[in-house]
Amino acid sequence: MISVLLVDDHQLVRTGIQALLNSDKGIQVVAVADSGEQALEIVEELAPDVVLMDVSMPGIGGVEASRRILRQNPNVKIIGLSAYNDGPIPQQLLKLGVLGFISKSSSADEMICAIRKAVDGQRYLCNDVASHLAFQSLLGDQPSPFAKLSQRETEIVTLILQGKSIAEMAEILSINTKTVNTYRYRLYGKLKVKNDVELTRLAVKSGHFDPGLI
Repeated sequence: MISVLLVDDHQLVRTGIQALLNSDKGIQVVAVADSGEQALEIVEELAPDVVLMDVSMPGIGGVEASRRILRQNPNVKIIGLSAYNDGPIPQQLLKLGVLGFISKSSSADEMICAIRKAVDGQRYLCNDVASHLAFQSLLGDQPSPFAKLSQRETEIVTLILQGKSIAEMAEILSINTKTVNTYRYRLYGKLKVKNDVELTRLAVKSGHFDPGLI
């Protein structure tokens, strides 16, 4: 039996996916979480085989939660889950060691296939993500301006777009406010923006971030 932790901040999504996965006799959703922070605690307690991780959540978010989980327990298999399949998020997750990326619109069969492949140590990308990555490579598309950011800078950007204060960002990322500001002004320089308003406009224009977070 494959044990799965389902992480998503929307209860309706969690309920629907949990029902779909539990309909398979070889898979059991052993726990659900509504945040990256809660996912970290559950992984430490239950050590599930697979974590199905929503990448766009308040707080530390799915990308940072994945990074921390894999740092603490490299044996956990993680599959990214999102309603948006373009932008650099899939590439970031794959670089972290996440084994798959699927859309929330994927069928139950595709989700189950991704989970089984992850357990076997194989990568799985839904068709939309795979096609986007392939065309980006073949056509030589200009990378998103956000692709030049470090992982920590990307986390800071995400929290800025969520409207978090400097103090809130420091608490979420377990760093001090001075360090938050250091990263903040460093990423401003890389993106050639002067403030959070210009940063938000650039994020919307580039289509880099989930609009639901802005």
